[in-house]
Amino acid sequence: MIRVVLPAHLRKLAQVGGEVQLDVQGPPTQRSVLDALEASYPMLRGTIRDHVSQERRAFIRFFACEQDLSHDPPDTPLPEAVAKGTEPFLVVGAVAGG
Repeated sequence: MIRVVLPAHLRKLAQVGGEVQLDVQGPPTQRSVLDALEASYPMLRGTIRDHVSQERRAFIRFFACEQDLSHDPPDTPLPEAVAKGTEPFLVVGAVAGG
């Protein structure tokens, strides 16, 4: 079971109160986790990744085990602690400005 923490605006859109738990087939990667998330919560399609290119949207970041995974290739395996469910995969809304 993979634990996913979403930012408040995406939790509201998905109508969930806290973290989401997902069954992911195969080794957990950013792609497989986001595929499972969008399959379980279709209203999130296009909010985290572009519909066509499947690239991460601007101002969305991915973290796990205190590491920024945002620029890792989408098929890179996630840390073992995330795969075991002891640590969550975090989807974070970034802020820009000065």
